[in-house]
Amino acid sequence: MLTYTTHLKKLILPEYGRNIQRMVDHCLTIEDRQQRTACAHTIHKAMLTLFPSQENQENYRRKLWDHLALMSEFKLDIDWPVEISPKPEPGAGPDKLPYPAHTDRWRQYGSEVRMLIDCVLAMPEGDERDTLTMLLANQMKKLCLENNPDGVDDEKVFKDLYYMSDGKLEIFPEQMKLYEYKLAPVQGKKKKKK
Repeated sequence: MLTYTTHLKKLILPEYGRNIQRMVDHCLTIEDRQQRTACAHTIHKAMLTLFPSQENQENYRRKLWDHLALMSEFKLDIDWPVEISPKPEPGAGPDKLPYPAHTDRWRQYGSEVRMLIDCVLAMPEGDERDTLTMLLANQMKKLCLENNPDGVDDEKVFKDLYYMSDGKLEIFPEQMKLYEYKLAPVQGKKKKKK
């Protein structure tokens, strides 16, 4: 009968592979402490050969000794050449990132558009505010086109701007025409002639 890896014990550090894990398991069964230490050094050398590009990095050898201790589940009793990191607490890990609890109806515009709307609303009435409103609406249209490359209606952008500004920025399609954006064609790689 074939032995599948799904039937075998789960690897603690799968990047080293099953053969290194078998070496560590064998090292745990050696009775003599000196032979066990020599075996651990041999395993360490084998681990170094797996990622030779990182060999010159600072603290890489120490990291491998920590991985060896972790693969042995901190049961390996040898003369460690470096001080090993302590065994991690179960369940200890980085704190979870706080994600926003609310889902935004206008996610496609991003938070920068919201900040720009607040800036426009803080400005006094005039030509400068109207120009910035037009630039903001054009930016919103560009951002919509990223999600919908088939095209975006100007009226939809104006309606979204109206709702996002709580009804304080109202633009009518007769007042303003937004720019027409087209996706730039992607140039293919040219084949070199021999």
